[in-house]
Amino acid sequence: MTRRERVIAAINHRQPDICPYTVDLTSQAYERLVDYVGDPGYVERIGQHILAAHYGWKVENPPGSGYWRDHFGVVWNKNGVDKDIGVVENYLISEPTLAVYEFPKVDVDAIRRSCEALLATSHDTFTVFNIGFSMFERAWTLRGMENLLVDMVSEPSFVHDLLDAICEFNLCVMEEVLKYPIDGFMFGDDWGQQRGTIMGAPHWREFLKPRMKRLYERAKQAGKYVLQHSCGDIHELLPDLIEIGLDVYQTFQPEIYDVKAVKREFGRDLTFWGGISTQRVLPWVTPEEVKKVAREMIATVGEGGGYIAAPTHSIPGDVPPANIVALIEAFQSQ
Repeated sequence: MTRRERVIAAINHRQPDICPYTVDLTSQAYERLVDYVGDPGYVERIGQHILAAHYGWKVENPPGSGYWRDHFGVVWNKNGVDKDIGVVENYLISEPTLAVYEFPKVDVDAIRRSCEALLATSHDTFTVFNIGFSMFERAWTLRGMENLLVDMVSEPSFVHDLLDAICEFNLCVMEEVLKYPIDGFMFGDDWGQQRGTIMGAPHWREFLKPRMKRLYERAKQAGKYVLQHSCGDIHELLPDLIEIGLDVYQTFQPEIYDVKAVKREFGRDLTFWGGISTQRVLPWVTPEEVKKVAREMIATVGEGGGYIAAPTHSIPGDVPPANIVALIEAFQSQ
């Protein structure tokens, strides 16, 4: 089977010849790994089964300052602990009204470049277009998380207007992407914390579910798979996500979920992507234990398809490079 065929088999709950896998790295982990193996091309040869194109850009302004402005005008400070994403420096919607903010235009040329670069290098992999900060995260990066959560109670009309505008923007992005033969859309939007959802299920269903349904439906109308990233505990949302058409749920955190129980309950409808803990396994155990955990996850959650093996998030810089190599070797030696 090709890598693409393995992913499609897994999503359709058929047993592939080997379990598909991915390994994403933060910049710090990447640098440590390359230095450890002494091979700058090592990461490109690990056999990733899913490759993604992205929409969105950040420009460092001024150069060398560590402050990056994204395509929505949000400034991210990367001078702290988080060197990859950063921390929002300013909130552009200071009051609960869209009158104080003008949405950007969709950068069609940037989408084309991203899609063409992906397809030029994808070979036999499964391809997705990743719309990160797809709804809740984009809203709070503009308004502030605390403000947005309060607005859900005190200014619901504004929240509906804001999320509608974000949804329309994303639909415009999708229309450009659909000119290319990608396999699916990946939506990134953290709804969970370590225990339960951030905004609570009732508010998620009121504000976020209708817009995510529109995005999922557009993908499905075009015959594309739907993949959703959300960190944290969103178990109470899984039936809703299945209802509106989700195919693949990432990330699948074993420190939050009983992964075997969740597989039994939802595995007929969802494919799970993740499962190798970046909190309690990869930074702390020996390389041999990493291999054991990975093999057990593949044998249990991967039985009958419905699983894409991966760390639960981009591997952080505190993971020993030997453990990253062990994880990759476990995936490659199936």
